[in-house]
Amino acid sequence: MQAAEQVLLRTKGLTRRFGGLVAVSDLDLEIRPREILGLIGPNGAGKSTTFNLISGFYKPSAGTLFVFGENCTGKSPLAISRMGLVRTFQHGSLMSSMSVRDNILLGTIHGVSGAARRRERTEETAAMLGLTPHLDNMAGTLPHGLQRLVSIGIAFAARPRLLCLDEPLTGLNQTEVADTLTVLERIRDEFACSILLVEHNMKAVMKVCDRIVVLHHGQHLASGTPAEIRNDRKVVEAYLGHRHDS
Repeated sequence: MQAAEQVLLRTKGLTRRFGGLVAVSDLDLEIRPREILGLIGPNGAGKSTTFNLISGFYKPSAGTLFVFGENCTGKSPLAISRMGLVRTFQHGSLMSSMSVRDNILLGTIHGVSGAARRRERTEETAAMLGLTPHLDNMAGTLPHGLQRLVSIGIAFAARPRLLCLDEPLTGLNQTEVADTLTVLERIRDEFACSILLVEHNMKAVMKVCDRIVVLHHGQHLASGTPAEIRNDRKVVEAYLGHRHDS
């Protein structure tokens, strides 16, 4: 039991087929407490399928999914999110025609009781993300980088134990990327929240992640620290093309 408690999420032999295509094959994966785990690979590697399997949006063709020690294979996305695993979406989760305040408030629906406490949680979340000056602005009018932070805020307002982020850095400039990475580190350090980060920005992944898992054609290719992945010949050849400096 003690060993199980050291892993927030575990997959065993996770497989997903779409007709004759095997998008994810026999994948063993684990996410540990208080870590940022990067999931990388080129288009078609199986990252999004894995993400959707973990969050319940896809049902596995084979294998098992354990979330917080409970077998969640086949459970609905709502059931999994209520357990404390919350995700964002690649193209954003916000409602453009609603204020930032009301967007983040949506994230408090599950797990926060009472209107006053929900408002308080909304303001706390906005402050942590640097969004307080924008609370009354329409989310769709904000710069792209701030919209990405609003999407993270919606997910994090529920204070999940595991926050799954689907390409949150897409389209951000260097300053926005740096600001977002700082937010992710604060979420991990101050709230003891683990993060699964699916991302194409290799420099950012290498900087912020504690461990990295590399997928290749739906299969596990390598896993380890950023330094280990950066120097793994298979990974360099298959994905990075060349070594990335720190």
